[in-house]
Amino acid sequence: MPHDPADRWLTIPNALSVLRLLGVPLFLYLLLGPRADGWALVVLVAAGLSDWLDGKIARWLDQMSRLGALLDPAADRLYILATLVAFVVRDIVPLWVAVVLVAREIVVGACLPLLRVRGYGPFEVSYLGKGATFNLLYAFPLLLLAQGGSTAALIARPVAYAFMTWGGALYLWSGLLYVYQAVLALRRRPGVAAGR
Repeated sequence: MPHDPADRWLTIPNALSVLRLLGVPLFLYLLLGPRADGWALVVLVAAGLSDWLDGKIARWLDQMSRLGALLDPAADRLYILATLVAFVVRDIVPLWVAVVLVAREIVVGACLPLLRVRGYGPFEVSYLGKGATFNLLYAFPLLLLAQGGSTAALIARPVAYAFMTWGGALYLWSGLLYVYQAVLALRRRPGVAAGR
């Protein structure tokens, strides 16, 4: 029986996603332990670059896989969550911003088991959701760079807040669209899936 390429797990993009996941505890340690913001910034930028790179490599080498489809968004969400927690602890972002963004994740995540019971898979990642994540993952290093009174911090601050505001708004909007898709799917008769 031929092996389905989508079942591959040992691929370069998956290795990059795993490395990105392993960077989360290191990032938190650097930010909250010794407060080595420069090194934390390097880890965050490397995570953002690897996020872009693993998608490019997956398409270029035809190494897309089911595991990669799970690992990539999981790593993105974990970085967002970890960064929000660390930034709240450090007073870089207010608590309400973190609560709103985490609540979006909880609501969207709560839809998944309901969809699974009806025979649907997870949401397909939308361009809007990807755009929101992209903006937030750019905002976070800029917010870190914006700390202090240096010239770089003064330049980074408005750009960081712009990315954060736009990314946060897109993140909430994409969450509402995912919930709307879930409601539409759950209203259908069992066995009648969207796009089938």
